[in-house]
Amino acid sequence: MSTEQQKNGVPDATVIGQDANYLFPVFLRLEVLEVLLVGAGNVGLEKLTAILGNAPAARVSVVATNVTAQVKELAGAHEFVRIEERPFSEADLEGKDLVIIAVNDRAVSQLIRDAAREKKILVNAADKPEQCDFYLSSVVQKGNLKIAISTNGKSPTAAKRIKEVLNNALPAELNEVINNLHVVRNRLNGNFEYKVKKLNELTKILVERDTAEKERRWRKIATYSLVIFALMLVGHFIFSYLPLQQMADDTLKWYQTLDKNFHWMVMAGFLAQMVDGALGMGYGVTSTTILLSMGVNLAAISGSIHTAEMFASGASGYSHYKFGNVNKKLFKILVIPGVIGAIIGAICLKEFGESHSKYLRPILASYTMFLGLRILYNAFRKQQQKPKKFKRYGMLAGAGGFLDSFGGGGWGPIVTTTLITKGRSPRFVIGSVSLTEFFVTLASALTFFTLMGVSHWQVIAALILGGLIAAPLAAKLAGKLPRKTALILLGCLVIFWSVKIIIKIFQ
Repeated sequence: MSTEQQKNGVPDATVIGQDANYLFPVFLRLEVLEVLLVGAGNVGLEKLTAILGNAPAARVSVVATNVTAQVKELAGAHEFVRIEERPFSEADLEGKDLVIIAVNDRAVSQLIRDAAREKKILVNAADKPEQCDFYLSSVVQKGNLKIAISTNGKSPTAAKRIKEVLNNALPAELNEVINNLHVVRNRLNGNFEYKVKKLNELTKILVERDTAEKERRWRKIATYSLVIFALMLVGHFIFSYLPLQQMADDTLKWYQTLDKNFHWMVMAGFLAQMVDGALGMGYGVTSTTILLSMGVNLAAISGSIHTAEMFASGASGYSHYKFGNVNKKLFKILVIPGVIGAIIGAICLKEFGESHSKYLRPILASYTMFLGLRILYNAFRKQQQKPKKFKRYGMLAGAGGFLDSFGGGGWGPIVTTTLITKGRSPRFVIGSVSLTEFFVTLASALTFFTLMGVSHWQVIAALILGGLIAAPLAAKLAGKLPRKTALILLGCLVIFWSVKIIIKIFQ
């Protein structure tokens, strides 16, 4: 190593190797820094996702001529992300600590990089290593442990592969071990014997836990083996005394006792769950339009939908609450008016659904067509940048609950979209409205059960069966279809079924 290199702390490439990585790894607290992201296409979305995935409270300013819907949706879910849809100017660099460039034009990228360098701001330019002062690493995280992987900007693919290997190799219990070591460290006061004692105790605990885990695994294997053996015995008993042909004949006879439209009802549950799994709303309006076209009793439609949807909305609401997506103040404002509206809607539908079905069917078909048009409108409207003042939360929730019970659906398209249109954070709107929906559907289902009993159990069973079949497919497809495309398809589907119902009524 030369004297000058030793003085500056720079390693000699001839000693270490010509192809070494001299990057110095650091971890930044982005919540106390100002970040500028130039570009909001697919690459910009990837960069913003990486930043917010590691630092959800990061302060990011996004500047781009064209901002994709996915970037707007992601930014809307984070309080400190600001979007300006316009060309970049040097004034954007004022007060910034880091700049990330995600534009395709290399010359434009170089101009931004030079302007940032004059202001002594560090720059990362996507896919342009020669313009980068720092790189965004592939990150492996297990609780408090975070490992950053860099290939000196040469092979992002290799970094991702290494990340996958480490994610699979590091045990889930590692974070707990780190927390325990942190507790031990805080208690150490220079007493070596005390340190050794505590480390031995920790080691003993970990060994005992590992032994207990192995015992639990063997107990599971033994339990599963006994269950399989018991099922074999039961199966042998059943097939010995109940011939397969007789079972098939009995099953066919039972199926023939079902409603002739049972398979169509299953399809309604299947399509409704697929739509709801992809968009987070649309279960009620989709199933209502299909069941209306089959001539199912109006009260039975709404009662069945809310009974079947109650389980899904409960699970969804609990998940949102667990992950901190619920605004408690907004929930309290919505829940009581929503429940009252749902009960009134159920009572009105029960009282007038039979005697006035001739008039109500075209009204409900028109209502579902209105919801379809509203869904199409939401697909093409621009995201609200600044919140608008809105005070009629109780009235909105009451109307949403009433129409949801009376019309068989519409809580999500009415309440969720209205609040997001007014500029409220989509994350907290969706979480709060989803949790409220459980209580609305529960109130509606209980009211229908009290007034009607379980006369519509076949519709409920069909919807639940169709939903169970669709659930794994919907979960797998969620996020694969662009939201705008999915909204357009849903809106067109609902309008088509609604028009079909209206034409059938007036023929």
